[in-house]
This record gives sequence, C-alpha cells and structure tokens, in this order.
Amino acid sequence: MVMAAGLGKRMRPLTATRPKPMVEVAGKPLIDHVFDRLAAAGVERVVVNVHYLPDMIEAHLHGRYPQLEIIVSDERDQLLETGGGLVKARPHLGDDPILVVNGDSFWIDGPVDALKLLASRWDPAQMDMLLLMVPFARANNLGGQGDFRLGADGRITARRRPGTVAPFAYIGVQIMDPKVIADVPDGPFSTNLFWSRGIAAGRAYGQVHQGLWFEVGTPQSIPRTEAILADG
Repeated sequence: MVMAAGLGKRMRPLTATRPKPMVEVAGKPLIDHVFDRLAAAGVERVVVNVHYLPDMIEAHLHGRYPQLEIIVSDERDQLLETGGGLVKARPHLGDDPILVVNGDSFWIDGPVDALKLLASRWDPAQMDMLLLMVPFARANNLGGQGDFRLGADGRITARRRPGTVAPFAYIGVQIMDPKVIADVPDGPFSTNLFWSRGIAAGRAYGQVHQGLWFEVGTPQSIPRTEAILADG
C-alpha cells in the first residue's frame, strides 16, 4: 500500500497546487520514485490512498505502470491519517503480509534492494511488523530526536523519556501483518497505535537500511537532497 493522501503542509507553497507525492525531486515526482522501486522489486498489485488533490494523483498514475494493478482507496470525504487509511483500504489488502510505503519516501538502495532486503527478513512467526529505519545520524535533512531504539535481537522500542534521542529513524517503509488492523477507533488515527501494540507484545521489529535516505519534508530540503546526490 502506498500512502499518498496527506496534505503536505510543511511543503507549502509547493503543495498549494499539487499533492506532496507529486513534488519533483531528482528529476521526477516523489511518487514515481516509490512506484519505480515497487515495480523493480517485483510488486504486482498496489493500493494507493488519495485525499488532497486526488484527481492529480489518479491521472498521473493512470496507464503509467502497466505492469502494476493499481487500486485507489478513496479518502476524498475524510482524511484518515495513516492508521485510518489502512482500515479504509483493508478490503483491498487481502490476508498476506502488506508492504506499506509512504508516497513521499525517498531513498537510494545500498548493496541490496531495500524492499527485497525487508522481505527477506520478514518472519511471520515472530513479527507483526518490520520497519525499515536508518541510524538517526544518517537521516539526511531530518530534525527532531529520532523514533526508535533497536535491540540486538531486532526488536524495536520507542524513545523512553522526553528529551532523549532515539538512535534510529523510521523511513516510511514497513511490512505489516494485516491481522493487526483490528480493534481500531473510528475515523482518523495514526499507525502509531499498531506500533505501540506490537512493541508491547514484543512483535515489532526493525531492519536497518543499507543505503541513503532523505527526509524531503520542506521546499528547502529538496536542493539539499539533490546536492548530496550530485556529490555522490
């Protein structure tokens, strides 16, 4: 599932006329970088949710990836956030593990394709979710204090105290068992609910990305990202 429904407020004024996944970085829209990665990894079926300027995303994707079956989960009436978006799309997602990717995620693969690496590490006997992350020190353009701690066994825990820095940042790519999409509140809510449950049960794991990742959240982050790529 590709999450493409957000308002992209921090990316204004660029998002005054386009949804954030349609903002161009390194020569093409962010959502094309995501779909190119999905196609290269062998994904065949994608559900994409839409809310803000949805016609633009639908028109852009129409016929662009003939090798992919693309299903739109329509949130025009109400923006449901990441957790609510999964609930809305649940009828389209089936019962096998789901690869969930933010529509504005931007990464460069390392020695191994990141999506294939994540899939190879997925173990349904132990995991309800497996999050792709980078060391906070390598999270290009990212402010804040990081997201998670990662144990030697691969399990994740959240930052324990306000004001402390977590050593790893989530980069908007995860595999999730759809059985966790249950006992949910009505309306909008964050995927954090599923993560918190997974952490409490000891079934939330992380995988360290071996390549580059860029937080492309503001107009200023775009030239910084492109400059790093040019230097590389």
